[in-house]
Amino acid sequence: MKLIILAGGSGTRLFPLSRSCYPKQFLKIAGNKSLLQQTIERFKGLVQAEDILVVTNKDYIFHVQSDLQEIGAEKAHIITEPVARNTAPAIALAVACCQDVMQCGADESLFVSPADHVISPVGEFQKIVLAADAICRQTNNIVTLGVVPTKPETGYGYIHAGKEKTLDGYKVEGFKEKPDLETAKAYLASGKYYWNAGMFAFTAQTMTQALAEYAPDIFAVSLQGYQNALDNFADMPNISIDYAVAEKSNNIVVVPMQSVNWNDVGSFDAIDEVLPAVDGNIISGDVITADSQNNMILGSDRLVSAIGVNDLIVVDTPDVLLISEKGKSQDVKKVVEKLKEQNRKEINENVTMYRPWGSYTILAEGDGFKVKKITVKPGAKLSLQMHYHRSEHWTVISGTGKLTLDDKVVVFKENESTYIPIAVKHRLENPGRIPLSIIEVQNGKYLGEDDIVRFDDVYGR
Repeated sequence: MKLIILAGGSGTRLFPLSRSCYPKQFLKIAGNKSLLQQTIERFKGLVQAEDILVVTNKDYIFHVQSDLQEIGAEKAHIITEPVARNTAPAIALAVACCQDVMQCGADESLFVSPADHVISPVGEFQKIVLAADAICRQTNNIVTLGVVPTKPETGYGYIHAGKEKTLDGYKVEGFKEKPDLETAKAYLASGKYYWNAGMFAFTAQTMTQALAEYAPDIFAVSLQGYQNALDNFADMPNISIDYAVAEKSNNIVVVPMQSVNWNDVGSFDAIDEVLPAVDGNIISGDVITADSQNNMILGSDRLVSAIGVNDLIVVDTPDVLLISEKGKSQDVKKVVEKLKEQNRKEINENVTMYRPWGSYTILAEGDGFKVKKITVKPGAKLSLQMHYHRSEHWTVISGTGKLTLDDKVVVFKENESTYIPIAVKHRLENPGRIPLSIIEVQNGKYLGEDDIVRFDDVYGR
């Protein structure tokens, strides 16, 4: 079995925690590992790292690589979508990669999973995956997993299971769009409808045949192999696998996820369901409460205190504070839309930004100056670059830095400083074995991140 993980989404439903520069799949919400890392470890024992394929976009590849390295899964394959084209083209591209690059046979099973869900217990989930795997290999059906609904949810699509049984699954009668409340109540009462979790199992041959029959425009591109699919990815339509294949096919089987807790962590109210409460409140970070109940307060670097408040969601980040009544967090999208209309940088940027060589955090900024803390990974280096509009002053606070300044190379250590004038080529690298941290003070009339002229970059930017 090959595992395909879809990790290219850039949603902002969890703004301000999740932003386009750092989306949900990389957040460490339920535990000390990211949702992507948890997804990979959920399949431990079922697949080896070299049998895992992560589909993402070019802006997130370094996040994916870092997450894989942290959990010892660096042998997993990564492909980057040239443009966003939804799940059907992503799966077609992944199938082509599995066949051409990972040497997957036509009758080998592939399992597709989103990268940003919370599922427990893992043992029970793995039994369901194995059941789906057996069905797709033995019957040439496409198998989907259905979440047993616990309430009349209007935010999910539904899968209608028929009476006809296929091994541990049921023939699918149809896929239903997100219903209104009364329809959702009827679905729940019938016991024949399941939430659509977006997980599928199929053989490479079965999916190829399905694409040929139901999505010929996608099939035509992927038919000619992985490299052609990658080169012509933008020519594929923007369509989900549900619309392209699942809703049209008559050989879909659903396996109910019995005895499994599932959460797509699609809102702060959903997070409220997966985190434990302490003294009546769900708390993360440096938080103190008094006479307050049923709140979720997620802090960051500063103290957050709450007195005499109930039923609130409070999310504090260094640059954005979100306060919402419980049950209303789906409306975060309204705030996000307003921020987009105002072209606010908070939508796309965070105070801490991650780069392939490490990260930087903006500590202070004002007219003509900006102060950053820059952390460079051991052995990593920034591009050889220069700036037309700013000078920089660096002070090492930990580790050892190596500076290339025009034709000179200087090594500077803790408490030592150096100055980079305007329009001088320079490069910072970490030759040591521990992270290098420096304080950078920028001065100039323009301090935007686009004032970078690169002459050489090991990361190909």
